[in-house]
Amino acid sequence: MSKIEEAQEILEALGMPMAQQNEMAALTLLALCNIKETDSWTEATRQCMSLTKGIMAFVSQHYHREYAPNTRETFRRQVLHQFIQARIADYNPDEPTLPTNSPKTHYAISQEALLVVKSFKSDSWDESVADFVGKIGTLSRAYQRERATYRLPISLKGETFNLSSGKHNEVQIAVIEQFVPHFVAEADILYLGDTAHKDLYSDKQGLERIGISLDLHNKFPDLVIYDKEREWLFLIEVVTSHGPISPKRMLELEGVFANAKMGKIFVTAFPDKNTFKKYITEVAWETEVWIADNPTHMIHFNGDRFMGPRDTL
Repeated sequence: MSKIEEAQEILEALGMPMAQQNEMAALTLLALCNIKETDSWTEATRQCMSLTKGIMAFVSQHYHREYAPNTRETFRRQVLHQFIQARIADYNPDEPTLPTNSPKTHYAISQEALLVVKSFKSDSWDESVADFVGKIGTLSRAYQRERATYRLPISLKGETFNLSSGKHNEVQIAVIEQFVPHFVAEADILYLGDTAHKDLYSDKQGLERIGISLDLHNKFPDLVIYDKEREWLFLIEVVTSHGPISPKRMLELEGVFANAKMGKIFVTAFPDKNTFKKYITEVAWETEVWIADNPTHMIHFNGDRFMGPRDTL
């Protein structure tokens, strides 16, 4: 294995969530431990490093991964913040009283994590990991407990499903509870994703009946709803922080659902008008917009008609 892959294995063993087992996280760990590709993990050392001139410079020099300056926030928010929470890294260990935005901000591998890292591939590895997890716990388990505490229930076909908390899933629930009764004559929910679990609910038999196999690598929309009375298929994207159904996204969805021969309705669902305004220039023509704050109304980007599938023109 490469050193990056080995670093990912260490992060997994220490109980980091999947999002903090990626390449950026692995490179950050390597930098904090001053481990280069040909080094042994027993050579890991603790030194204080700034982000840009320390960690990112190390990654560039020794692993030839070039990150743009604007990715600094990604390092901070998606890697270093979680490393600190998990006691893998220390924040400003030399000057703990530094203000938050100080240019002297620095990080270091924690002494506890350093002991584990130095034992990688040794006879004491399993014992070191168990000792660290026993004393510190794992961030992954902590996150799971937190997510389990805050859930958004939704009832589908007599069964209750719990979506993870967040604005995106709140809008998804609003689509089912408010959009569907107003605009879908006879609704059959075939697919509902979740920000934490993409395949939270799927009616695989129902999808297969209309010619679709569930393959999440094909970039399914957030919701797939079949109107059996009119034979319309609603492909719905919820937008809170990412883009709407743009011309590019519409072509992707048409490809994914090419075998479904019924009429297709492309809908972007927004939580409110302010969010809609941010993305209005990206919305594709011949699609629909629904805003949860005004659930009984639709905005039709169609010109010569109201809601209906494109191929019925």
